[in-house]
Amino acid sequence: MTFPDMIKHSYFVIVTLIAAITLLPVSVRAQDETHDKIQMLSLADGLRIATGENRVIKIALFNRDLASQDISIARARFFPVANASANYTMLAHQPGAIFGPLSVPTADKDYPSYTLAVHQTLFDFWARESLYRASKESMELTKADIARTKNLVALDYINGYFNLLEAGRMIEVGEHEVEALQSHQQTAKDLYDAGAITKNDLLQAEVRLSDAQQRLLTLKNQRTFSASKINNILSRPLNLGVVPVEVTEESSPMPVLEKSWESAIQQRSEIMIVDHQLKINDLQEAAKRSEFLPAFFAEGGYSYTKNQFQLHEDNWSLVFGLTINLFNGGATRAEVSKIRLRSGQLREERNKLLDDIRLEVQRYYLDESNARDNVTATKEAIRQAEENLRINKVRYEEGVGTATDVLDAISLLTLAEKNYYKALYDMRRAHAGLIYSTGADLTLAYK
Repeated sequence: MTFPDMIKHSYFVIVTLIAAITLLPVSVRAQDETHDKIQMLSLADGLRIATGENRVIKIALFNRDLASQDISIARARFFPVANASANYTMLAHQPGAIFGPLSVPTADKDYPSYTLAVHQTLFDFWARESLYRASKESMELTKADIARTKNLVALDYINGYFNLLEAGRMIEVGEHEVEALQSHQQTAKDLYDAGAITKNDLLQAEVRLSDAQQRLLTLKNQRTFSASKINNILSRPLNLGVVPVEVTEESSPMPVLEKSWESAIQQRSEIMIVDHQLKINDLQEAAKRSEFLPAFFAEGGYSYTKNQFQLHEDNWSLVFGLTINLFNGGATRAEVSKIRLRSGQLREERNKLLDDIRLEVQRYYLDESNARDNVTATKEAIRQAEENLRINKVRYEEGVGTATDVLDAISLLTLAEKNYYKALYDMRRAHAGLIYSTGADLTLAYK
């Protein structure tokens, strides 16, 4: 090697080393960042995050704060109302009075004045009390609605979590199918090379392998979307990797349907919300009916008007009185009638809601029962499909069976595994739905 060649070689080595030293930390950092973006997520931890960070729940919490302010507004009606005013009057002509041939001024042409008045309602036939109690019921209604929203978000998360687990299992099934077809394709190639089979058998194996690989890609895309939906529920970046932890707990025994109905009627937030609405309507009706009766009040005040011609420029006052609405065109009577009609509508809605809830409980109950039976049936089908595939592979390798028999056996095993995992996660989703339909708190049920 000549001296110039040695210099070029040394230069190339130095540049390569510098690039390796520079790029290696970057590569390591990239791997670390990718690792940081993938998080293990259990069902219970996800429920805790979902019911605390979900945007739908945060929006519902504002209603609680609004209801709290409504309580403050209703409570303010029990306190006196104080008003103050100040004026400065400038007149074109000075006020005066005529006494025969004389004119006497009675006030200054320009003068200031101010007034302080305090008004307190003493008794209005419990109108204020009714409105205050109605605002308290509105707060309880809001709490029930928040509980309903949290349970809905929890159910959405649980379904999404099981969908993600199911998608992962389906990918495993797809990968097993691809591995089995690759093995069969290799066997067919060896037999074709040996002249034991025709080209048609090998082409058939390759086409089925290509189809399985395409379906596997679709399954992976579906899993990616399922993970994004989980991140959306948790209010996290959509591209954040999610690795769910498989649920290994055994399913609890099926409850009695009648007891599930009873639990739903006692615990469902939707029924509580309608009950609170009925109480609010009754209280608003009582407050509105009080407008037919007088309201007693007391009013005190102090006023000052600068007037050198007046004996006393300032004065104190105390007034006891009552006000009553004698006629307003029938508006109050119509409003009372409207509130009563609304109460009747709410009672019908409550009856409809009870029917719908019973139907929902029964649907989840039947879905879970059916899925449990399917799990038992499909588990045995997998064992039979595995044995069927083993026999057909041996027969094909020995030249007794056909390629179609092996491909059909692979398809049957894939179908049996898919049916099993679908039944398994259908059962878990139905179980979560049954818990939700009875009104139980899902975060406690999956604690």
